[in-house]
Amino acid sequence: MHATDLLRYARVHRAGAILGGVAAVAILSALFGGIRIALPSFGTPGVSTGIPFRRELPLLSAVFLTAAFGGAMAAHEEVGASRMHRVRSVYLMTLTLITCGFSFATESLAVGPDDGIVYVRSTVIWLGLALVSVRVFGPQLGWAIPLASTFPLVWLGGGWWDWTVNPPADWFSWSLAALSLFTGCVAVAASRWRIS
Repeated sequence: MHATDLLRYARVHRAGAILGGVAAVAILSALFGGIRIALPSFGTPGVSTGIPFRRELPLLSAVFLTAAFGGAMAAHEEVGASRMHRVRSVYLMTLTLITCGFSFATESLAVGPDDGIVYVRSTVIWLGLALVSVRVFGPQLGWAIPLASTFPLVWLGGGWWDWTVNPPADWFSWSLAALSLFTGCVAVAASRWRIS
């Protein structure tokens, strides 16, 4: 694979728009991430709780990254040769690394490196879920499974399993990130031409 293949693929598959959206989300988190979103409480009627805005914003970055698999030729590209799939994989990996680097930098400057690490870890977890969602529901619904995962995090969050609040060195959250990303990569690799 040559760099020209990757650049050509990036130009056709909206790399600028994807990275622009990811950058906007990271900057939004840096500027307004501390604002708490008011949510109704299930426990006490008339009482509302709130979560910091930045806890859920990595989901948007992850979903923007799945736009790399969309486009008018998405169905045709899925049945392409192995070289085509390598270019797609390298393209997604490059976008993900740029996203993680930029998001970490903006969060670190805004609130500190620990929050930057948690932001990146959340992005990786939601990216894995979004890739599974792309495989199950199609490229236009990469948001479905990640969005479904936010409901227990928002209303039942704060436990040992809540990756959005666990410390940066939490082994369970990093194991979950590795499992999620691995599952997402397997889902992407299991294209129709490989499983039929």
